[in-house]
Formats: sequence, C-alpha cells, structure tokens
Amino acid sequence: MFKINDNYLKLPGSYLFSTIGKKVNAFQAANPDKKVIRLGIGDVTQPLAPAIIEALHSAVDEMADAATFKGYAPDLGYEFLRNAIARNDYKDRGCDISADEIFVSDGAKCDSGNIQEIFSVDNKIAVCDPVYPVYVDTNVMAGRTGTYDASTGMWSDVIYMPCTVDNNFAPDFPKETPDLIYLCFPNNPTGATITKDQLQDWVDYANKVGAVIIYDAAYEAYISEDNVPHSVYECEGARTCAIELKSFSKNAGFTGTRLGYTVIPKDLKAGDVMLHSLWARRHGTKYNGAPYIVQKAGEAVYSPAGKQQLSEQVAYYMNNAKIIKTGLQEAGYTVSGGVNAPYIWLKTPDRMTSWEFFDYLLEHANVVGTPGSGFGPSGEGYFRLTAFGSCENTVEALERIRKM
Repeated sequence: MFKINDNYLKLPGSYLFSTIGKKVNAFQAANPDKKVIRLGIGDVTQPLAPAIIEALHSAVDEMADAATFKGYAPDLGYEFLRNAIARNDYKDRGCDISADEIFVSDGAKCDSGNIQEIFSVDNKIAVCDPVYPVYVDTNVMAGRTGTYDASTGMWSDVIYMPCTVDNNFAPDFPKETPDLIYLCFPNNPTGATITKDQLQDWVDYANKVGAVIIYDAAYEAYISEDNVPHSVYECEGARTCAIELKSFSKNAGFTGTRLGYTVIPKDLKAGDVMLHSLWARRHGTKYNGAPYIVQKAGEAVYSPAGKQQLSEQVAYYMNNAKIIKTGLQEAGYTVSGGVNAPYIWLKTPDRMTSWEFFDYLLEHANVVGTPGSGFGPSGEGYFRLTAFGSCENTVEALERIRKM
C-alpha cells in the first residue's frame, strides 16, 4: 500500500491567498451588483512595457525559423540574460557576482520554496514574523518545522523573529541559534526596510554562527531612500553566507510571464561542499528552464528603453502607495510601509482581528486586502493593502474606505 507525505497533513487550512479567493468569490456570487476592488494579492496590473513586448515578438519570430529556433535552455539560463543580470544588478552596484553564479528560473516564489531542498531536514529555520507564507509552508512540507500550535499559530521547531512597531518591523537577532535565516527586504508584508549597516550586522552574525541567509530581494526596484541596500552582496562577507532570490514579477510585470533567478556564490560552502554545486544538480535534474522567449524579454528589462519604461511603471505603483498611505492616515489609521515598497501595513481599527477587518472592509467598502494574521502571529491586528491596482481603482477604494 502506498504512503503519502503526511507532512502535508500538518498544514493548517489552505494557502492564504486561496482562502481569500474563496471568500471573495462567495461574496461576489451573493452580491453580483457590487464592484469589488482587489488590493489584496500582490499582482501587477500595468501591461508589459513596450521594450519587453518588442523583445517577445522578436523571439517568437526566431522560434518560427529553423535557423534560429531554440529547444531546451541551458541549465543555468541563457548567457545573454545571466550576463545582463550580473552586470546591471551586481557589478554596477559594486557586488562581486559572476554570471555563472546566477540560476535563471520561472520566479522567486518557486525558488524560495525549493531552495530548502539542498539543506538537511534537521536544520533550524528562523523567519521574520509576520512572514511570506511560502517560506514556512514549504519547510512544513519537508518535515522541518515540528508540530503546530493552533492557539499561538506557531510551529515548535521554527524560530520566530517578531517584527513589530517596537523594532520598526525589522527583526532582532534570535536568542536561539538558527541554521537558515529567511530575510525579505523591502519586506512583504510590512513594507519595512533595513539599512546597509543593519544588513551588514546580519551578514556578520550569519558568518559567526555558521548560518545561511536566504535573502528575498523581490521588491528592490521600489527602494527610494539612500542607505537601503538593493542586494545582500553589497555587504562584506555575504559571499560566504548568503543566497539571494530575485524576481521579474514586481519590477517588470512578469507575474503572468514568469521569470526570476537565484544567486549562489561559489564561496558558500558546507565544509568542502559548494552549495552552488548542490543547487546546480537540483536545477538540472528537476527543471528545464524558463522559455527562450521569456528570457529574451528579461534581457530587454536591462536595455536603456526597458529601464526607462520600467522606472515609470514603478513610479506609477508608488504613486498608488502614496495615495493609499496618505488617505488612510487622513482617515485616522495607523499606517507604515509604502515608501520603499508597494505594500501598506495598517493597524486594524477598534481592536478588530485582521480577519474581522477583512470581512468588514469587503462588506462595507467592497475592497479586498490581506489579513495580517495570515502572515504569522505578529501580523494579528494588522492588514496589508497593495499598490498594484490601477490608479483609478486605488483612488476609488480609498474614497470608499474613508466613507466607512
């Protein structure tokens, strides 16, 4: 008789955004005349930039010609894209990362979930609280998190690093020593950032205790303030302790096109074993590469026209963030985020739980957000709104909220 991976049975409920989708669909079915504005999931709404569309069309034409047709992609990704990434995202920022340390994939979500496979199941993970659910859930699936306490919303073998208003939503070093440290800055869901000096402290800490930092930099394109690092490799010593995950979804609108990459420096080792080699083996065995046409579109992100057009898209979303943050503050809400990230983190009013506020907002304003408790225990009493909607819908949503 076959057996299942019963770690899946330990997962409480469904994935956060699946739960939200079911609740919103039920509301719309019961209220077909209501226009629901979605500011919950972090999905972009602006079309792909012209430079990217042009590259896609050109690549499609290549696939129609036997002389330029492409089959399977190279394991790490095409050199033209990896070279562009290495030059623009790293060398131009003074980071010592080479093209052969970059692994192209179909998105940071997959990589953030899959990266744990190259580590032993008895490694102890540390996560910010609140946290992007994928980090924790995929470790649950692997059997690394122990038992779940429904009363606290915490796993017995996970080190939680509370990110609250008292520490400006940035974690303090944990009392218990972790093996794997998940960090995401600019942060999802709180929109918080840390300075380069603060990140350097984390790099020094990881090297001291022998931990690996898994650094999610999916939102670095939204950084507007000085001294906020765009990459962990801006810090001295990061090559020996850090893996970086990057996405084309938020900076270039590839949520439906799918493209991302992971950086694993060759200096990052467990004894004499390079983690780069382990991930290369996993990548080559389980993955056949992002499509050629998508990788060509990714290369266009770094063209002069692409950079200009995407800068305008980022500015569009950050204007939405300003509208949301200013509008909520004027309505009396306690708000953070929305400066270096497209997320606004607000305290729920009248001591409502985050799910109570979700229902209240949906019922009275027909606006969808994300309950903070879905990101972890420290998210209770908070709520996330995204700036990825259209400007028109964002303005209308804020008008509705202010009238509640």
